[in-house]
Amino acid sequence: MLSALTRFFLIICLALVVASVTLPNFGASWAICSSLAILAVPLVYSYVNLARLRAYALDNNIENMPLPSGFWEEVFFRLQRLVSNLKQQIRTIEKQHERFIEAFQASPNGIVMLDDQDQIEWCNSISERFFGLIFKRDVMQRINFLIRRPEFVQYLAKREFDEPLLLERMGVNSSLSLMLQAFPFGEKRHLLLIQDVTDLQKADAMRRDFVANVSHEMRTPITVLMGFLETVQSLNLEKAQQDQYFEMMMAQAKRMKSLVEDLLTLANLEANTLPAPMNVVQAQTLMALLKNDAEALSQGRHAFHFETKSSMNLVGDERELLSAFSNLVSNAIRYTPDVGSINVKWQVDAQGQGEFSVTDSGPGIASEHLSRLTERFYRVDRSRSRDTGGTGLGLAIVKHIASRHQAQLHIESTPGKGSSFAIRFPKERVTE
Repeated sequence: MLSALTRFFLIICLALVVASVTLPNFGASWAICSSLAILAVPLVYSYVNLARLRAYALDNNIENMPLPSGFWEEVFFRLQRLVSNLKQQIRTIEKQHERFIEAFQASPNGIVMLDDQDQIEWCNSISERFFGLIFKRDVMQRINFLIRRPEFVQYLAKREFDEPLLLERMGVNSSLSLMLQAFPFGEKRHLLLIQDVTDLQKADAMRRDFVANVSHEMRTPITVLMGFLETVQSLNLEKAQQDQYFEMMMAQAKRMKSLVEDLLTLANLEANTLPAPMNVVQAQTLMALLKNDAEALSQGRHAFHFETKSSMNLVGDERELLSAFSNLVSNAIRYTPDVGSINVKWQVDAQGQGEFSVTDSGPGIASEHLSRLTERFYRVDRSRSRDTGGTGLGLAIVKHIASRHQAQLHIESTPGKGSSFAIRFPKERVTE
């Protein structure tokens, strides 16, 4: 293939030959015109190719342009290959960018990119939910104009990002606790990471409440025991009075023992998340045991009615089921006044679901307390609960045992008319 310089030299030679032939026959004017015409051919051809190149460039479709012949073929071929490579690189970068964006969007944490003026360059959907942002609307807005919490504005202004910042009462319903921290990157830019620590804060609050409640519950009987012991040690009491004090100390010791046992039971239930075993438990046997224990605890102060309306049995852990049922019956005895009535029933409905229920004629419970009755140490009336010997853990234990058996605890109560506690079992936990 001839080089561009060779082609150009040949065209000039051709123009000179035409001029030399034309000059003797037609004169100088014709010779010049003929030479210029020959020289204009490659110029016109180049103009046509450049016009085609411009049209395809405006259409962003250079790589699909048909290749011309001659000198421009190599130029256009190399140009097409360069454009194709650049577009491929751009597509690769765009795909990587999309994957990064998808990864940031999939993150459970909020991510906000800030420029050197603390303006939002990008944020993911989680951060939009946390702060009520809308990226398309708030892009390139200063974040301290959108999040106006004083502690956050001060955190940004100080530029001391070694420690995270806790923001409470955030979100649409002001129910979120957010832990955020800024990390410098690039040229004075910052990456703001936001973590939802609401559950951690609740767990920490529950832990503090639990420790405080246990300390309070243990401190009272220990104080009473120490007081009685000091009295017995310092005073010369008659034997009858000593026996009375020892009996009171024994009652407080039993109370502490009961509290520790309930705490251990609850800890074991919370640690064991597996479903209860599929052992057949005789409902008639459970009802008989419950009746004996109830009569012994009541000592004739209440009227009981135990009713077994189905011969079907339960499938689960007998010890746990007896513990849950006993807690419901003993609670009814503790909180039902003397001469009150307590109905205990086991039945199976038409769909094969079992239900154990305890209904009493006690004072009832106000509706605002019902949703919190299964919380550890929650009491409607603390002084009365303490007088009746309750630990405040019974219903929490019942709830966990019911959950282990895929059952639900339902509570209904009307002040002045009594309460009903029912554990409803799925048909998979009921058998012949």
